[in-house]
Amino acid sequence: MRITTNTVSDQVIHQIQTLGSRQAKLQNQVSTGQKIFEAEDSPAAIGRVINLESEQRQIGQYSRNVTRALSLSQASFAGLQAVKKVSDRATEIGVLGAGINGAAASAAYASEVDQLIEQSLQAANARLGNDYLFAGTAIDTPPFTATRDANGKITAVAYVGNANRAAIAVSENSNLTPGSTGATNAGLGDFINHLVGLRDALNANDPTAVTTVQTTLIADEDQMVSAIAEQGGIQTRIEAAQSQQQGRAATLTSLLSDEVDADLPTTLVKLSQATTAYQAALQSGSSIMKLSLLDYIR
Repeated sequence: MRITTNTVSDQVIHQIQTLGSRQAKLQNQVSTGQKIFEAEDSPAAIGRVINLESEQRQIGQYSRNVTRALSLSQASFAGLQAVKKVSDRATEIGVLGAGINGAAASAAYASEVDQLIEQSLQAANARLGNDYLFAGTAIDTPPFTATRDANGKITAVAYVGNANRAAIAVSENSNLTPGSTGATNAGLGDFINHLVGLRDALNANDPTAVTTVQTTLIADEDQMVSAIAEQGGIQTRIEAAQSQQQGRAATLTSLLSDEVDADLPTTLVKLSQATTAYQAALQSGSSIMKLSLLDYIR
């Protein structure tokens, strides 16, 4: 059978090109640390990588949601704690004001309660970023509005938020509502109004009225304690979800690494073998290409 010189040359060139491509591919894997660059490298692996990256993006969104939920719960917890401190002092003043005091002492207590009212209103209208914490889902406007007398003192507050709670997805099958309840929000308004009642009773030097208001303040504090405890429970759930998402993210990263990262020691061995084969092919090809028609005749 005859083999033309052109056929031999074409075969040699094709083999050299194939070996050169393999060498270049292995060099690229060593330099980048990755073994997949194009779909034809491993169609099945590419499909798995696409699915893993899609899930990774989804987990990233859940992780951001969890962080936001935790920030909301922590801020709500801190706000409620601030009001609880006011309540503690107001209860103390209520006990003192219910005793036998002179008008001057009662007026001094009333003056302090007036400051507690302002402090409570500020805490009730607290924000996280640009969002009001105790407004339900009406987060764009202050949830508590105050009515003031001619002297600028607060005479009443009204809750203008709503009773809704925003749900935040922390996984495919789990939503959390880190904000305070509508009842808690409305209760903050009631507490401030009861402080107004305490101040007015002290200004009137009326121990009986002070005792009556004191009863409502104790009930308000019980409600705040329950709300604080609820936020603590929510934070525990959020932290559990955060830990779960972090674990899933680490697993996905490992799976992606298995799919796309090159095994460097093995790849270096393959590169060395491919380089040797390529150099040998160049040498043998050079010898073959030098052969002339006379060499075949001989």
